[in-house]
Amino acid sequence: MSQSRGSTSGLVCAHHHLYSSLARGMPAPPATPSNFLGILENVWWRLDMALDLDMIEWSAKLGALEALEAGTTAIIDHHESPNAIEGSLSVIAEAVNEVGVRINTCYGVTDRHGVEGAALGLAENDRYLQEFVTPGDGMRKGMVGVHAAFTCSDDSLAAAAALADKHGVGVHIHVAEGPDDIGVEDRIRELTRDNWMLIHGVHLPDDHGLRGTIVHNPRSNMNNSVGYANPSRFSNPTALGTDGIGADMLAEFQLAYVKHRDHDVKASPDAAWSWLQGGWELFPEAQNDRVTWSYGTIEPWHVAFTPTIRAIDVDIDGEPALRDGVATRVDADEIRAKASEQAVRLHAALEA
Repeated sequence: MSQSRGSTSGLVCAHHHLYSSLARGMPAPPATPSNFLGILENVWWRLDMALDLDMIEWSAKLGALEALEAGTTAIIDHHESPNAIEGSLSVIAEAVNEVGVRINTCYGVTDRHGVEGAALGLAENDRYLQEFVTPGDGMRKGMVGVHAAFTCSDDSLAAAAALADKHGVGVHIHVAEGPDDIGVEDRIRELTRDNWMLIHGVHLPDDHGLRGTIVHNPRSNMNNSVGYANPSRFSNPTALGTDGIGADMLAEFQLAYVKHRDHDVKASPDAAWSWLQGGWELFPEAQNDRVTWSYGTIEPWHVAFTPTIRAIDVDIDGEPALRDGVATRVDADEIRAKASEQAVRLHAALEA
């Protein structure tokens, strides 16, 4: 007997690091991290230093392909590649759009590489927003990225906020993810706007006073052992992201619900479902996309307890992007093969 198939609008990954698509199987760090800052220093900051434009292109294509296969039609990306800054955002946008997926990307400004490094990050955001983003384009958007306040001077934070205001976009920034960023709200409160994206918020006080959308990344928070954000305590709008661990948003919803339930036995799947739907407020064009699923009833109380729901057909911007689980615009086997080649290059660079 054939099973009925449910459908929804395209899902949104509200916070991704597409460059992390090549991280799987990377060599062990030189020292085993014992805290969050150690994870950043020994894993992610080493990885982003090793990236070049070829690696960035194929990691973005692989991340977009995997998003599409999971029914995610829009990605909000946060990028950093200190030795390949100029042009990096254009490479990402073109790669993701080639797969057929919508993209909003930015470069994470930071003072980790000095004043000059921060200036180069600002310049890449400015260049991309001027040259590659057209108002009203539902396939390609941008913001101004900031890594996190604890790696930025007050001058860099103010410059990023001013650049965002100039382009009429928000700032996409990691906020209070770990203990090293506690008290960040006092540094950025007056800068924030309603169109800002505040990523993580684990260590924010309930009454932080920041404007913007909180993006909850439960899988990443658990993986980095930084604590539980409990976004239901905030009055801000909330959306769900993955922080670079793929873009399977139904799986992220399921984990968000289970973690919420672990914290509060009275919690229902409805809260986590509202966070999943929060992505449509950030990328409303995805609501015009259509995903046909392998399961018939796509609503919170069914999805929360149903494993391995898969996207069967996906239409983005009115055009087919996935049919019977297979991408229609690109060769999925080629993307996986090329991404594997770039992963080998990246891992070799890390070992060196």
